[in-house]
Amino acid sequence: MTDLEADLRKAVRGEVGFDVTSRALTTMDASNYRRVPLGVVAPADADDVAAVLEVCRSHGVPVVARGGGTSIAGQATGTGVVLDFTRHMNRLLSVDPDSRTAVVQPGLVLDRLQEAAAPHGLRFGPDPSTHGRCTLGGMIGNNSCGSHSVAWGTTADSVSELDVVTARGRRLRLGQEWAGAPAGLRELVDGELARLRTGFPELPRRISGYALDALLPENRADVARSFCGSEGTLGILTEAVVRLVRAPRARALAVLGYADEGAAAEAAAGLLVHRPLTVEGMAADLVPSAAALPRGGAWLFVETGADSEGEARARAEEIVRAADVLDALVVTDPAGQRALWRIREDASGTATRMPGGTSRPPGAGGGTEAWPGWEDCAVPPPRLGAYLRDFRRLLGSHGLRGTPYGHFGDGCIHVRIDFDLLTAPGIARFRRFSEELADLVVAHGGSLSGEHGDGQARAELLPRMYGDDMVALFERTKALWDPDDLLNPGMLVRPAPLDSHLRFAVLPREPVDVAFGYPADGGDFSAAVRRCVGVAKCRTTTVSGPAVMCPSFRA
Repeated sequence: MTDLEADLRKAVRGEVGFDVTSRALTTMDASNYRRVPLGVVAPADADDVAAVLEVCRSHGVPVVARGGGTSIAGQATGTGVVLDFTRHMNRLLSVDPDSRTAVVQPGLVLDRLQEAAAPHGLRFGPDPSTHGRCTLGGMIGNNSCGSHSVAWGTTADSVSELDVVTARGRRLRLGQEWAGAPAGLRELVDGELARLRTGFPELPRRISGYALDALLPENRADVARSFCGSEGTLGILTEAVVRLVRAPRARALAVLGYADEGAAAEAAAGLLVHRPLTVEGMAADLVPSAAALPRGGAWLFVETGADSEGEARARAEEIVRAADVLDALVVTDPAGQRALWRIREDASGTATRMPGGTSRPPGAGGGTEAWPGWEDCAVPPPRLGAYLRDFRRLLGSHGLRGTPYGHFGDGCIHVRIDFDLLTAPGIARFRRFSEELADLVVAHGGSLSGEHGDGQARAELLPRMYGDDMVALFERTKALWDPDDLLNPGMLVRPAPLDSHLRFAVLPREPVDVAFGYPADGGDFSAAVRRCVGVAKCRTTTVSGPAVMCPSFRA
């Protein structure tokens, strides 16, 4: 037993795991990256969090906060001690229907909050497709959004107050009017007002970098909002007061068919005037069977809400009449809507395999492998069609393929691309493409991240978006909150290179003799392992039911 492990076991009431299994389970998230931690602690409460920080600071060991592990940019992995909030600090502490607020711990899964709010006619606005396993702490750390952000905004729009422990053990309650701000932060902002007022692109999905513009006086110097999207680099969240929204009593879903994704993208921004709840887009490449969808090569999923089914349907039909579509379908039956939404929510998994392609050896079967890394760019919605055309040209120039989908109404595009991340030439092409795409996004007035965060995947490229002076301001901000660089180092500021720590490097390159044939992967066990992309859909807290849970987590 190391001194670090011994000191942690003495200091905390929660579990401490330095065994191989505990470390392996937190080595990766849903990204392309892999870091092996020294150990994992499941804190019992905020006192445990403070104790872990004190011990790790004395040993010079970094700390990474982790929720469901669904992060797609590598920010839930680290080489020090990982704090797993899903074991104990996963409770809903209260729901206040009158004030429309809830008090939550960081490890609470979003669906549990939605279930508790529903009897009061309320819900939490943001709803990522991983809502069944992502946690509120992770959503705050990433400033997550989801399909309903055109109506209810980002997680930052839904946060009221945050309880945070700093790397040096201070307990802060963050809020508006500089509440909880660390020493020096107000002075930093006061000295950079002009830069903060002009240095951030104006668009609904701008998650990249620190949200320092939330600290402007005209934004009520909202320290809690500024903390959202900081990816665990400024402090460790222990409790949050979040705002809830009134859930529509009835909904209708209009599925609009277009010739291709470009036509769908061009149409999306024009639908916002009808105040829909969602404007989601996807193309036929991601649909195993289009039988349940209207005629077309791409679709917009446009949801409306009202007090009655008839009114919701009328609003949806009004949108259909106003939209220039090939075909359309309006569904008010809840079961039918869920079936259609499942097609959209499964897109992130479907997008990991495409027929044909270049990233797998001939005869391997199962289609090309596609990976994240550039799955989260956002541009102003009116520019989405033009951006997608340029994006397709850039893909073609590099001999790459990918199928965009996502939050078309907000200009936020998800896509997995068939990068070759197994060979040196393929990794070099990954870097070249990343640099060129960053420049393309900036040219369209966009953000490198629209909801998944920067992490390791994009932080290296932040100077291309913000310039060196703004990135230096991010570094000064980090130093005020975390002067010892203890919290999630290598993310957002002074980042690790985007092509380092790739998780595929440790997989065996030669065939492994196993009992099963894996015909869909050409008998290649390593390729079968790579099918796990970390979206955590197989992780559950129930013992039985229709779902199948990953045996590693079940154990």
